Amino acid sequence: MADLFESKTGQDEKRRRRSRKGEARRAEILAAAMRRFAEDGYQNAAIGDVARDVGLSLPGLLHHFPTKVDLLLAILDKRDLESESFVGPYRSDLRGLLKGMVGVFRRNAEMIEVIRAFAILNAESLMKDHPAKAWFLDRATQLQNDIAAAFEQAVTDGSIDGKIDGRAMAAELIAVMDGLQMLWLRNPTRFDMVGGLEAYVSRLLASLGLEG
Repeated sequence: MADLFESKTGQDEKRRRRSRKGEARRAEILAAAMRRFAEDGYQNAAIGDVARDVGLSLPGLLHHFPTKVDLLLAILDKRDLESESFVGPYRSDLRGLLKGMVGVFRRNAEMIEVIRAFAILNAESLMKDHPAKAWFLDRATQLQNDIAAAFEQAVTDGSIDGKIDGRAMAAELIAVMDGLQMLWLRNPTRFDMVGGLEAYVSRLLASLGLEG
């Protein structure tokens, strides 16, 4: 019985090691794919190039991600989890949400290649039948809904003027963020994306009577 227990324990440990190694390899592949998408776009990126970037044969990469679409969707899922874990704590009120957006920009400024890849994917997703079309549409809709809900709650509790249109303000804020991000991606050494959003949010909070 003792021998059987030791054998099972050893097998479990081997499985855990294989699992950790597989997760590390998947993370390496996803990072390489994002670099390729940032350089070439999704449509032009070759999955064989991603395999070579991480020292794998094409069949070796396909073992982890059977198609380029699977690779893209895994990147989007990972981005979803990262964004939710970072933005979630800021959703308590309008002022917190707006300040949180600046925090998101500050974090994004530290990973330009990831942001460039997603900006390119976002633009490409406007094409008919693009595999990321639904993901980016859902993401944009949810973001506008979340921001609008924060404005509407502030109207309800009397924090801001009841005449303010929450959905229009959400659209304006998203447009400002997208525009600032694009300017930064074009010339990151000369344009302060974080400072631009911070100044805009400060002006917005002051106009809403939420400064301080």
